[in-house]
Amino acid sequence: MISQKEYTKRRRKFAKKLPAGSIALFLSALPKERSNDTEYPYRQNSNFYYLSGFKEDNAALLFVKTDKACKSYLFVQKKEPAMELWTGKRLGVEAAKELFDVDDVFSFEELRKQLTAFGNGIQSFYYDFKEDEGRIAPLKQELKNLRSCHNAAEIVARARLIKSAAEIKLIKKALAITKEAHHRAMQCSKELSYEYELQAELEYVFKKNGAYSDAYTSIVACANAANTLHYISNDNRLLKKELILIDAGCEYEYYASDITRTIPVSGKFTKAQKELYSLVLDVNKAIIEMIRPGILRSELQEKSEELLCRGMVKLGILHGNVSELLEAKAHKKYYPHGIGHWMGLDVHDECPYKDEKGKEIPLQAGMVLTIEPGIYIDQDDKSVPKKYRSIGIRIEDDILVTKKGFENLSFDIVKEIKEIES
Repeated sequence: MISQKEYTKRRRKFAKKLPAGSIALFLSALPKERSNDTEYPYRQNSNFYYLSGFKEDNAALLFVKTDKACKSYLFVQKKEPAMELWTGKRLGVEAAKELFDVDDVFSFEELRKQLTAFGNGIQSFYYDFKEDEGRIAPLKQELKNLRSCHNAAEIVARARLIKSAAEIKLIKKALAITKEAHHRAMQCSKELSYEYELQAELEYVFKKNGAYSDAYTSIVACANAANTLHYISNDNRLLKKELILIDAGCEYEYYASDITRTIPVSGKFTKAQKELYSLVLDVNKAIIEMIRPGILRSELQEKSEELLCRGMVKLGILHGNVSELLEAKAHKKYYPHGIGHWMGLDVHDECPYKDEKGKEIPLQAGMVLTIEPGIYIDQDDKSVPKKYRSIGIRIEDDILVTKKGFENLSFDIVKEIKEIES
């Protein structure tokens, strides 16, 4: 768990980025309707949660910075027994005052009133442009001297790039659960008939271990379905001679895991499957070995493309000079995506890849990213040897950048051919 001390530290770090004469406002996520009068399980806005640790809706976090100090205020849903009968207990104002290290706590209904009270002399307004534009617009009217608006999410996103020890511990816990889920899938795939049955096995393990949500909709793609990168139908039959691409990870206490393994339905790879799988696995391991502070993500991307292109020429999938093929981007037909992305509170952590000057941010100790090379060959691609058609392979690990190199946080989720088959 993240301590209140750490949330206080995050708020102080954020406050230092604000100029005097400014306020910053973060709103909780809105509940999302599923159909008619039913809702999806509530999931807090990541930036709001990063600064507050508060999981309820109808909430806000307000920073008010003057020449003398910066104060923070939490707004929460007041306790209403009649409503709580239907939707569950609320923390309420008084309990929130005891729990959270902020200057004061108010009911959410008082937000507009307090903005008016704090707004005298405020010239700059910081909020999340992407999430809160529509809800913030009427509140701006309370700030009579307002001159400029700024995207507060950009400040938080840069802070979220570097994970604390507590955050890394939660990611490791998510990965421990995800490991059990993927190993269960490897053990039972040949006994099942449909992709959704395998999805159910994965998500059973998530929930059984206290990860009440997947970090994203699980991809369980057999045979040619694996060549649709964001395939989530998961309703095809499991074909005994084919591979299954499983991209699935749980979310534990708001922190994500993101793992892809590609396994044979029958438990045994064919010769052609081994050839393609070995190529992707070699690239996965080679790119992970490159990770260290100071290296650029673009360097990892370029090397992965070179290695995959070279391997595809060797297997007869591509034909010609490797340099010329890379220049023509011929390999992108079979490897269309990036080598990886930031991961943390969101599976695709909304952290920047470039600094304020537009320059690529090099890897630094404390960053967590995925490494996920892949090859995707459609069943109708007659330019490729028949034995490789209808195969899609991706192998994805979650990597922590350390002071001297890296730590593969998912190292014990098996990926060697012999390990998978055993």
